Amino acid sequence: MITLCFEYDTNDGNFVALYVLAAIILLPLIEIAVFIQVGSAIGVLPTVILTVLTAVAGTLMLRQQGLSLVMRMQSEMNAGRVPGEDIMHGAMIVLASLFLLIPGFVTDAIGLLLFIPPVRQAIARFIISRADVTIVQGGATYRREDGVVDLDEADWSHKDDQPASQDGTRRISPWSADQDPKA
Repeated sequence: MITLCFEYDTNDGNFVALYVLAAIILLPLIEIAVFIQVGSAIGVLPTVILTVLTAVAGTLMLRQQGLSLVMRMQSEMNAGRVPGEDIMHGAMIVLASLFLLIPGFVTDAIGLLLFIPPVRQAIARFIISRADVTIVQGGATYRREDGVVDLDEADWSHKDDQPASQDGTRRISPWSADQDPKA
């Protein structure tokens, strides 16, 4: 079992929350201003058509790049490697498609930039340089078959002094209705 743990440097305290709040407040205001400028320059109908086309382009790019990314991640996991960088790229591709679906030219520009692999790589390096990344690998492997629970010997114990049920038989498990056939 492989687990990735990301811990963001919290030396900035509540500043991250302030950045998010500022983005939530300022982004719509910036989008409205850009809509007004673009609409006055090219007209209302071309502005609306351009907004719809960017949403369609985002959907198509998500499908194309997302599928290739999932296939790369699957091959990395099949080889027993952690697809850490691909996970970061996948998160940014999803974020890029969300930006393209949000109506507005500023979010569309950000979304299109996030679909460019070198830009994603630079952003991933920036985020990773400011985060503590710990990869935890478990040594135990378990069988995954229907109805089978594969435990190591240290994970279970046998108790012969199980109390008998009302009909005189012993239960195999307190969570099971099955009865011990030897009792």
